[in-house]
Amino acid sequence: MRTSLETLLRDREVILADGATGTNLFALGLTSGDSPELWNLTRPGDIAGLAASFVRAGSDLILTNSFGGNRHRLKLHDLDARVGELNEAAARLAREVADAAPRPVLVAGSIGPTGELLEPVGTLGRAAAVEAFAEQAQGLARGGADLLWIETMSAAEELDAAIEGAARTGLPIVATMSFDTQGRTMMGLTPEAALGHAAALPVAPRGFGANCGIGPAQLLDSLLRMHAVAAPGTVLVAKGNCGVPEYRDGAIHYSGSPAIMAAYARLARAAGARIIGGCCGTTPEHVQAMRRGIDADRPQSVPSIAEVEAALGPVAFTQPAEGDAPRRERRPRRRGGG
Repeated sequence: MRTSLETLLRDREVILADGATGTNLFALGLTSGDSPELWNLTRPGDIAGLAASFVRAGSDLILTNSFGGNRHRLKLHDLDARVGELNEAAARLAREVADAAPRPVLVAGSIGPTGELLEPVGTLGRAAAVEAFAEQAQGLARGGADLLWIETMSAAEELDAAIEGAARTGLPIVATMSFDTQGRTMMGLTPEAALGHAAALPVAPRGFGANCGIGPAQLLDSLLRMHAVAAPGTVLVAKGNCGVPEYRDGAIHYSGSPAIMAAYARLARAAGARIIGGCCGTTPEHVQAMRRGIDADRPQSVPSIAEVEAALGPVAFTQPAEGDAPRRERRPRRRGGG
């Protein structure tokens, strides 16, 4: 039943991705400060079980448990010498789940940011960043990933380095950036500029879009802005958080219900997304509702912001000073990867 990204894009109008990794692992006992990637070796049953639950919910594409699997992130846990081992295990676990599925399911090797700032803003050199991403990507390829999924990027320089490193494997690449600071990434890129930048790279990602951010309404605002400037045939990606995060009782909670995420999935499809999933807070129950939402009807027109807000709540703006244009509300940035 093994397939390819190109085959699924040809055969299906929409590919449904999975939901959150981190959120669901915290529910299984992961604690703050732990390495989720170490669970690929110490608790493989839980990692495989989560992936299988997304497949049962209807996901056509599952991400590996490797968001922080580069040497810079793993160094925080004294695991930087085990990059290849941990990433290969992550991909192997997802591969086993995908191969056992009753339909074709893609394994996407998750690659998140290094956690470092690249030169000239920071101290991490481009060559070192490329090598770190290549090391991680090669481990994922050895474990059986069908494609590499670069996510939650905020800087053009780091996106470039990640794609260059990942391209050494020869696997297809999908990339997403997080737009959550006045409608821009943390480093100032707008959705339109990010899409144009990615399309002009020597190795352009096969799919590009947005993930994480603030909530589904804001994610769709970013998606609509990309759709407005996208070239014909562009594969747009939407992987939004499950509602808006709220800090209560010492933990982050997400406000999105299954019905909200089903509406988000329908609107994302109408806004041109070919790959749709959920990020932080999204459980298999939410993904199951998204599957039903995508399959329920065929959208006729691209939604307006007013339609998005009517279904999902406001795209947040601050009150502008007199004479200024409205600005998106600043919100704290979070770690991506679900």
